[in-house]
Amino acid sequence: MIDIDLLSWTSMGVRWLHFIAGIAWIGASFYFVWLDNSLRAHGKLNPGVAGELWAVHGGGFYHNEKFMVAPSQLPEDLHWFKWEAYTTWLSGFALLIIVYYIGAENYLIDRSKLDISEGVAILIGLASLGLGWVVYDLLCKSPLGKNQTVFSAIWFGLLIAATIGLTKIFTDKGAFIHVGAIIGTAMVANVFFVIIPNQKKTVAAMIAGEDPDPALGVAAKQRSVHNNYMTLPVLLIMIAGHYPLLVSHKLNWLLLAGFSAAAVLIRHFFNLKHRGTMQPALAAGAAGLFLATVFVASIKPSTAVASDADDKVPDSVISAMMETHCVSCHAAEPSNTMFPAPPGGVSFETLDAVRDNAFGIRLQTVDSDIMPLGNATGMTEEERATLGRWLDQQED
Repeated sequence: MIDIDLLSWTSMGVRWLHFIAGIAWIGASFYFVWLDNSLRAHGKLNPGVAGELWAVHGGGFYHNEKFMVAPSQLPEDLHWFKWEAYTTWLSGFALLIIVYYIGAENYLIDRSKLDISEGVAILIGLASLGLGWVVYDLLCKSPLGKNQTVFSAIWFGLLIAATIGLTKIFTDKGAFIHVGAIIGTAMVANVFFVIIPNQKKTVAAMIAGEDPDPALGVAAKQRSVHNNYMTLPVLLIMIAGHYPLLVSHKLNWLLLAGFSAAAVLIRHFFNLKHRGTMQPALAAGAAGLFLATVFVASIKPSTAVASDADDKVPDSVISAMMETHCVSCHAAEPSNTMFPAPPGGVSFETLDAVRDNAFGIRLQTVDSDIMPLGNATGMTEEERATLGRWLDQQED
């Protein structure tokens, strides 16, 4: 008998595609920013060329030239870098639907924060993506967009505000993934609405025998640089769901801000380095900010309810707790229809299994509230504290 879990295999395939496309897009983006920063005006350049670069790779030598606006004559074969970006976003959005929208009840909605329907939750999620792009685009086109420092500070602050707001509505993982999707949507919209159209206008002008408008290249370059700096925070958010100590910390928005700021600093360090300017203070600042954020993350605000620590928690209490909050998913045959098999292959139908998985349970249920998913079963802080005490007893 063939039993195919279509949703799970689809999720895996789309996630893999998203990963592959993301590597291609980020690789191309990082390469071209490096190339742009590494161009030098050595000796006599060809007419209209702003800089050149010689490189060796894979046993071959390469000679790159960058024109200030465009070459006097278009080549027959001109490569466009766009489908890497489009495929990354399309696969990411499909994954958002498969995991967080189809599975909204488990992965997106946290009724202890806001009791909303699946439809409302999905609409809020979609609206956040659209609103994020509109606000970002308006900022770029405003006078603020001409001042890179001011623009960056405002956009960064708005993203952190979005993180705070969304964590008041969704599960922490659901909120984080939407912040990542807001950034990713802005990045791909830059390609779709600005960078590629401006390049097409430049090509059309040349075909018509006209001089291309230099402002088109300036606007495209602005968005390309923005994408370069937003990449590392997006990658952080992509892996954040695997680390409850970040996503479900009481100050998760502050941790995201700290790590993202460190990522922006290190990206700026390398961008300057490729231009021939070394700024060790930037690298030191990034490392210091990273360590300071880790320190803040290690200060866990106590969520335990006051109780007599000497009171021994009976095994029967934990068995009942597992039955109420865990085994609907973590059972040999889950009653939760979202899971044809226990997540991670882990069942909590026996106390021995709970003891064997004590570290993960403490991390995701006691030290954070990632589990139960969306706190659908209404697990209380007192129950979490009781579970933590029982786990401590097992170590004695």
